[in-house]
Amino acid sequence: LRLYLEKEGHEIKNAYDGAEGLMLFKKYEPDLVLLDIMMPKKDGWQVCREIREISSKPIIMLTAKGEVFDKVLGLELGADDFLAKPVDMKELSARIKAVLRRCQSNENHTDDECVKFDQLEISLQKYELKVAGKTVDVPPKELELLYCLASNYNHVFTRDQLLDKVW
Repeated sequence: LRLYLEKEGHEIKNAYDGAEGLMLFKKYEPDLVLLDIMMPKKDGWQVCREIREISSKPIIMLTAKGEVFDKVLGLELGADDFLAKPVDMKELSARIKAVLRRCQSNENHTDDECVKFDQLEISLQKYELKVAGKTVDVPPKELELLYCLASNYNHVFTRDQLLDKVW
């Protein structure tokens, strides 16, 4: 996994047991955690619980067990995705990209449906647009369209998709 993911451009920190994994997590604050369930000292379930107490960083759990119970438990403990071993590298890479994309998109949202993007601040709750800190009057549909585009950056929409999302 390490060699493949490093070739994909990811920086990897490797832990050989759950306790070391938690220590590395606290030290480096990674963008994502790949977490095996069966580890010495602390198992993946315990590590997942402890990470969720301090962080909402994405977790993808890996296990040799492919039973539905294990998947459900992992997801209920806070994992963002779950894969049974042996893992197909292309599928793992795609899932990592998808989880990171989803989490990065969520980081731009605050609790009051506000998107901050460069000099823009768009709040749907207040129906307010600020550019470089100054409020700009914008018709509601234009604000909703701008919010949709800003909250889905690096995503191309067709005209029909935008009409569905905004209208």
